[in-house]
Amino acid sequence: MSRVASHFRTLDLGDVPHSRNGKHKLIVSMILRDLDQLKNRAALRVPLAELKDTKENVRSALNRATRKSKRNVSTATDENFLYVWNVSGD
Repeated sequence: MSRVASHFRTLDLGDVPHSRNGKHKLIVSMILRDLDQLKNRAALRVPLAELKDTKENVRSALNRATRKSKRNVSTATDENFLYVWNVSGD
């Protein structure tokens, strides 16, 4: 039985990247970093114009990141801003 030539190159599994740098990584990282510095009973006000994508897509990316890091945050929006704050365990 003959082998068929592979269409794609192979590499060692150790060389495969295991993290994803999605298009929302920068804004989500900035929000998470600012949330770390945020005092209690305060919220971040992120201009929607700075999101470079829809607020729905950024909220979804933020939700994935906060679940992954086991953080509890809430969000709200209006016509101009995305609001994000830490939810305390109280």
